[in-house]
Amino acid sequence: MNQAIRHSWIAAIAMFALIFGAISFVQVIGADELKANPWNRRALIQNYCNDRGAIIVAGTPIAQSVPGSDSCKFQRTYTQPELYAGITGFFSKEFGVSGLEKTMDEQLTGNSDQLFLDRIGQLFLGNQPKGASVELTLDPEIQKLAYDLIPDGQRGSIVVTNPKTGDIIAMVSKPSYDPNLVATQDEAAARANISELNQVPGINLNQNVSGPTGAELAPGSVFKLVDTAAALSSGKYNKDSVLPNPAELSFPGIEYRLPNYAGGTCYTQNTASFAFALQQSCNTPFASIAQDLGRDAIANQAQKFGFGEELGDQLKLDYARPGFPTDLDGPGLAQSAIGQRDVRATPLQVALMTSAIANGGVQMKPNLIKTLRSPDLRIIDEPKPEVLRTSTTPEISRQITEWMTSVVSDGIARGAAVPGVQVAGKTGTAELGTDGLNNSWFTGFAPANDPQVAVTIVMQDVDITTGAQLTSPNAKKIFEAVLNK
Repeated sequence: MNQAIRHSWIAAIAMFALIFGAISFVQVIGADELKANPWNRRALIQNYCNDRGAIIVAGTPIAQSVPGSDSCKFQRTYTQPELYAGITGFFSKEFGVSGLEKTMDEQLTGNSDQLFLDRIGQLFLGNQPKGASVELTLDPEIQKLAYDLIPDGQRGSIVVTNPKTGDIIAMVSKPSYDPNLVATQDEAAARANISELNQVPGINLNQNVSGPTGAELAPGSVFKLVDTAAALSSGKYNKDSVLPNPAELSFPGIEYRLPNYAGGTCYTQNTASFAFALQQSCNTPFASIAQDLGRDAIANQAQKFGFGEELGDQLKLDYARPGFPTDLDGPGLAQSAIGQRDVRATPLQVALMTSAIANGGVQMKPNLIKTLRSPDLRIIDEPKPEVLRTSTTPEISRQITEWMTSVVSDGIARGAAVPGVQVAGKTGTAELGTDGLNNSWFTGFAPANDPQVAVTIVMQDVDITTGAQLTSPNAKKIFEAVLNK
């Protein structure tokens, strides 16, 4: 009998320990993971009908909760939805949350530690706790201008930043969508809408990242800025270096040849200065630099500019971080050095690289959040500019800036020139290998001697002429709009 009782006690204790351990894991250790699990809709449903905080630009809500129906007290709505969809994301009972709605969820619902005292106060008053409002750094006029500069039906992204602070002035992409179609309380309509939207090339609402923060694109010749910084950092090159510039670059043992653009200025001379090579975006000098320095030197400099690295915690958006390829033969390294082959970048990564050059080699954390305010409008957070990383030296950044200025004044980015203002810039054309289409890039900043604004533009799947029309000239319009405010 004692043996049976002892076994029963052991079994009971084991079961208690198992239950206690499971409860402890769910409530403490695994709480965050379970909360973030996309299959866990309990927290979303619990908060769906609550008074969620607003997302605000220049004093105007672009996402807010408005009175709903008897069954759901509040409904999430979006104003100028296509203009801001890539930033706000959506808040949907059927499909969860994305964008700032996701990453700022605790603040918007009022569940963050910053709002603990506010929650206690509301509970004492018998009120439903309210969420904080989030004001963004975006300039609505520049946001609208940038969005309108991408033609309807054209896939593209534009990022406008303050290189000294990291604040994002504008960030847009097309195609866009209306988050109201997904946030509707009509679940059947929401399912039909999201199915239709996901058929649009360039839109995939099942993914958390897209557009400026998530589109992984071949950067083309804007990547030559990485090569230039790597070359100057190596000590093997300086501002007076003469670079090899053959019409075609050959490789031992294979028939492949990497060419300069046939018929262009680069095709006419066998050597080039750095200034000329960047002005005319010659391919073979930068491919030769990469072969001379080796894959690791180029990859390390790319990493210093943020390729493959974290963006810090102030962006508050999901993002991709593609880096420099690892397994490269000679032709692969040469092609990657001019932004082709398997090298990829997001528009935001290119914008941060450019901003680092503009800011004396120092890359600032990208920031979207201007203020976080409690329901009584008290400021509870106001992010300050923070250094993210040092990308290169002040001397090297000044030299690259000088050459980028000549790209606009005397090179192939003349369309970005602003009268009376020194503009630094670099263009890029990444061949896609399909019907002569390309990714067309411009990235640059102004004024070159005291940068106030950096602009990165990419237009996808365009021919060379269309790309040239939609990049440098559009950058000029944004420079003028920002500098004249």
